[in-house]
Amino acid sequence: MSPLHIGLLGAGAIARSHLDGWLELGATVSVHSRGDSAEKLAAEYAALGHDVTATTLDELLARCRAVDLCTPTATHKDLALTAIAAGKHVVCEKPLALTVADAREMVAAAEAAGVRLQPAHVVRYFPAYAAMRQTVHQRELGDLAVLRLTRSSARPRWAPWLGDPAQSGGVLMDFMLHDLDIARWTAGDVVRVHALTRGTERLADAPAVHGTDTPAEVVTATVVLTHASGALTHVSGLWGLPSQPFRTTFHIAGSDGVLRHDSAAAPGFRITAQDARAAQDGIPSTPMTESPYLSQLREFAAAWDDATVTPRVTAQDGVEAVRLACAAIESSRTGRAVELKEVTR
Repeated sequence: MSPLHIGLLGAGAIARSHLDGWLELGATVSVHSRGDSAEKLAAEYAALGHDVTATTLDELLARCRAVDLCTPTATHKDLALTAIAAGKHVVCEKPLALTVADAREMVAAAEAAGVRLQPAHVVRYFPAYAAMRQTVHQRELGDLAVLRLTRSSARPRWAPWLGDPAQSGGVLMDFMLHDLDIARWTAGDVVRVHALTRGTERLADAPAVHGTDTPAEVVTATVVLTHASGALTHVSGLWGLPSQPFRTTFHIAGSDGVLRHDSAAAPGFRITAQDARAAQDGIPSTPMTESPYLSQLREFAAAWDDATVTPRVTAQDGVEAVRLACAAIESSRTGRAVELKEVTR
């Protein structure tokens, strides 16, 4: 593998998870973000002996081999196109973009430039989900019938942009996209999407709890996916009260058996919080195996030097995940199912 010099854009919680992975791989990392957060992050890691420096965007692009986007979703397209134009591979946190058109433009630009665009769909690298998908594809459950996937956490308040659906896409795009992606990865292409959302997604517009000045925070959403195979997936998402712990489950039923997982029952997940935030304000990781964030970055970096390496998530997977989330948002808005054409391969 060629020497790794990574340009990390962003300095928040997810950027820290990516930074730890890159450092584990022996990379030199340049960090850029708005304000002074990059300087603070670089100084913190440099004090621990790590090769991390804060730079301008131009300096970062001049030095790095690849750019890792850990910035708010609304900034992904412009930053990715800038990095691609500079001839850099791009790792992009999910979702790739807020619209299908923008996601496709990013993919087309990378293909034209001969660089890799790699969506960071890290849940594909969590052991329970990877094992589940392998079990399904080995036909140990027979013909798939119904998949149920759930995801719940405290409503994110640590980054203001997350509370604005215009910037984050809300619970369906920002939070539940992981499970929409896992459903398609496991059960194949989707031909129909029906969704329902309850609660006010924009926190600033949420009505106050009776007798208080605190906004009602709970938002729930359900999505039903009809796969081309005939299998059905039910995805449930919850942004709850501050006391809501992070939890994911799946229940996969086939003609020959059922497979279940609950992160609250199995010690395969923990919450990694940043600074002094409460634990439920963090991001999921697993203490039982290698960090999934490290696993995905290792696989991405290997593909830059070896054309035979095919990461388990592709640029097209990123587009399709956005397409499913956008269809769910449209269905929730109109109350009608959205019909989708199968992906042309």
